[in-house]
Amino acid sequence: QVQLVESGGGLVQAGGSLRLSCAASGRTFSSYLMGWFRQAPGKEREFVAHITRNSETTYYADFVKGRFTTSRDNAKKMVYLQMNNLRPEDTAVYSCAASGYCTGIECYRHYRYEYWGQGTQVTVSS
Repeated sequence: QVQLVESGGGLVQAGGSLRLSCAASGRTFSSYLMGWFRQAPGKEREFVAHITRNSETTYYADFVKGRFTTSRDNAKKMVYLQMNNLRPEDTAVYSCAASGYCTGIECYRHYRYEYWGQGTQVTVSS
Protein backbone atom coordinates (compact mmCIF):
# COMPACT_ATOMS: atom_id res chain seq x y z
CA GLN A 1 0.00 0.00 0.00
CA VAL A 2 1.11 3.57 -0.68
CA GLN A 3 0.22 6.76 1.13
CA LEU A 4 0.77 10.06 -0.64
CA VAL A 5 1.04 13.58 0.75
CA GLU A 6 1.37 16.64 -1.47
CA SER A 7 2.86 19.99 -0.53
CA GLY A 8 4.05 23.16 -2.19
CA GLY A 9 0.82 24.69 -3.37
CA GLY A 10 -0.04 28.33 -2.83
CA LEU A 11 -0.91 31.66 -4.39
CA VAL A 12 1.26 32.97 -7.21
CA GLN A 13 0.96 35.67 -9.84
CA ALA A 14 0.61 34.80 -13.51
CA GLY A 15 4.00 34.04 -14.99
CA GLY A 16 5.32 32.77 -11.69
CA SER A 17 6.49 29.33 -10.62
CA LEU A 18 5.69 26.72 -8.01
CA ARG A 19 7.16 23.34 -7.23
CA LEU A 20 4.83 20.69 -5.92
CA SER A 21 6.16 17.75 -3.95
CA CYS A 22 4.54 14.41 -3.27
CA ALA A 23 5.93 12.28 -0.45
CA ALA A 24 5.17 8.58 -0.54
CA SER A 25 5.27 5.91 2.10
CA GLY A 26 5.56 2.20 1.48
CA ARG A 27 8.36 -0.12 0.57
CA THR A 28 7.50 -0.56 -3.10
CA PHE A 29 7.36 3.03 -4.29
CA SER A 30 9.62 2.35 -7.27
CA SER A 31 7.13 -0.18 -8.63
CA TYR A 32 4.49 2.50 -9.18
CA LEU A 33 4.02 4.83 -12.09
CA MET A 34 3.26 8.26 -10.65
CA GLY A 35 0.79 10.73 -12.06
CA TRP A 36 -0.36 14.28 -11.45
CA PHE A 37 -3.96 15.37 -11.91
CA ARG A 38 -5.82 18.56 -11.22
CA GLN A 39 -9.39 19.59 -10.62
CA ALA A 40 -10.76 23.11 -10.85
CA PRO A 41 -14.09 24.09 -9.28
CA GLY A 42 -16.98 22.89 -11.37
CA LYS A 43 -14.73 20.93 -13.70
CA GLU A 44 -13.78 17.30 -14.05
CA ARG A 45 -10.47 15.98 -12.87
CA GLU A 46 -7.91 16.14 -15.64
CA PHE A 47 -4.58 14.53 -16.36
CA VAL A 48 -1.52 16.76 -16.05
CA ALA A 49 1.56 14.52 -16.25
CA HIS A 50 2.99 11.17 -15.35
CA ILE A 51 6.38 9.59 -14.95
CA THR A 52 7.29 5.95 -15.33
CA ARG A 53 8.80 3.82 -12.60
CA ASN A 54 12.47 4.50 -13.22
CA SER A 55 11.98 7.93 -14.79
CA GLU A 56 12.50 6.54 -18.30
CA THR A 57 9.58 8.43 -19.73
CA THR A 58 7.39 11.39 -18.90
CA TYR A 59 4.10 12.40 -20.50
CA TYR A 60 2.33 15.72 -20.32
CA ALA A 61 -1.05 17.11 -21.18
CA ASP A 62 -0.84 19.48 -24.12
CA PHE A 63 -1.82 22.48 -22.02
CA VAL A 64 1.28 22.12 -19.78
CA LYS A 65 3.91 21.02 -22.30
CA GLY A 66 6.93 23.25 -22.14
CA ARG A 67 5.83 24.77 -18.82
CA PHE A 68 5.60 21.86 -16.36
CA THR A 69 8.17 19.16 -15.60
CA THR A 70 7.71 16.09 -13.44
CA SER A 71 10.52 14.14 -11.83
CA ARG A 72 10.97 11.54 -9.11
CA ASP A 73 13.55 10.36 -6.63
CA ASN A 74 12.91 6.72 -5.77
CA ALA A 75 15.49 6.68 -2.99
CA LYS A 76 13.65 9.51 -1.24
CA LYS A 77 10.20 8.27 -2.33
CA MET A 78 9.39 11.67 -3.75
CA VAL A 79 7.72 12.95 -6.89
CA TYR A 80 7.87 16.56 -8.03
CA LEU A 81 5.98 18.82 -10.38
CA GLN A 82 7.83 21.96 -11.38
CA MET A 83 5.36 24.48 -12.76
CA ASN A 84 6.65 27.51 -14.63
CA ASN A 85 4.95 30.34 -16.45
CA LEU A 86 1.75 29.71 -14.55
CA ARG A 87 -1.53 31.00 -15.92
CA PRO A 88 -4.82 31.81 -14.16
CA GLU A 89 -6.39 28.79 -15.88
CA ASP A 90 -3.91 26.55 -14.02
CA THR A 91 -5.77 27.31 -10.79
CA ALA A 92 -6.93 23.98 -9.34
CA VAL A 93 -6.34 21.39 -6.66
CA TYR A 94 -3.37 19.29 -7.75
CA SER A 95 -3.08 15.68 -6.66
CA CYS A 96 -0.46 13.04 -7.10
CA ALA A 97 -1.48 9.43 -7.67
CA ALA A 98 0.16 6.02 -7.93
CA SER A 99 -0.61 3.26 -10.39
CA GLY A 100 0.80 -0.24 -10.15
CA TYR A 101 -0.48 -1.49 -13.47
CA CYS A 102 -1.47 1.14 -16.02
CA THR A 103 0.35 1.17 -19.33
CA GLY A 104 0.33 3.51 -22.27
CA ILE A 105 -2.76 5.56 -22.85
CA GLU A 106 -4.44 4.05 -19.78
CA CYS A 107 -2.19 6.19 -17.62
CA TYR A 108 -4.09 9.29 -18.71
CA ARG A 109 -7.21 7.92 -16.96
CA HIS A 110 -7.64 8.80 -13.31
CA TYR A 111 -9.46 5.53 -12.60
CA ARG A 112 -6.27 3.59 -13.43
CA TYR A 113 -4.63 4.92 -10.28
CA GLU A 114 -5.10 3.07 -7.00
CA TYR A 115 -3.67 5.57 -4.53
CA TRP A 116 -4.22 9.31 -4.21
CA GLY A 117 -2.97 12.15 -2.10
CA GLN A 118 -5.29 14.70 -0.52
CA GLY A 119 -4.34 17.41 -2.99
CA THR A 120 -2.80 20.85 -2.71
CA GLN A 121 -4.38 24.10 -3.86
CA VAL A 122 -2.67 26.15 -6.55
CA THR A 123 -4.09 29.58 -7.22
CA VAL A 124 -2.76 31.80 -9.98
CA SER A 125 -3.80 35.44 -9.97
CA SER A 126 -3.91 37.57 -13.08
